[in-house]
Amino acid sequence: MTPAIRTIRLGGVNCYLVAAVDGFVLIDSGTPEKREALDTELESAGCGPGTLRLIVLTHGDYDHAGNAAHLRDKYVTKIAMHPDDSGRVERADWSWNLKPKPDKFGVLFRVVALFIRPGEFDTFEPDVLVEDQQSLRGYGLEATVLHLPGHTKGSIGILTAENALFCGDLMDGMGRPSLEFFIDDMVAATASLRRLRSLGADRIYPGHGKPFQFNRITES
Repeated sequence: MTPAIRTIRLGGVNCYLVAAVDGFVLIDSGTPEKREALDTELESAGCGPGTLRLIVLTHGDYDHAGNAAHLRDKYVTKIAMHPDDSGRVERADWSWNLKPKPDKFGVLFRVVALFIRPGEFDTFEPDVLVEDQQSLRGYGLEATVLHLPGHTKGSIGILTAENALFCGDLMDGMGRPSLEFFIDDMVAATASLRRLRSLGADRIYPGHGKPFQFNRITES
């Protein structure tokens, strides 16, 4: 049975509240500027202290990790992410562990980056450093962590038993589904796509844009 998924759209960023045994798992956390809206969404879904079993960050970007420390304190929970992105949230250094020049840096992203800068950020150390193929069954969710480098070195996806994939920023659904507009390592990103294809990933829930079927993805 597919777990209930509540999409929380905070500006242009998607967070996903997924029903788990005895509570919920939250995938990504949005920006600090959207904190009040996120709290309201969680409360309206019946998620409170003691029921948020885990926060999983697909990667360490400001717009995905921005409320994690706040939520950990408020909901008495833990934060999980891959170690290859942990330095980004521990230092609030968004260039940490990235190439000096990314392989893909879309024109739209370049324009946006000129006008938008990360604001104040609550740095933190993750409680759980996840590995490839790690099960989330211990947190009440029949799903597996997949290390999917490309957007960043520590990017991960969450693949459920029903082959739904929360992909972070490896892919986006803004317009025609494709690799995200910022790719640090294109070779790694295309290898991640090939791996997902071999694993039978089906319904994709991206960090930006609308969900889509994996067979619609383009690699450009």
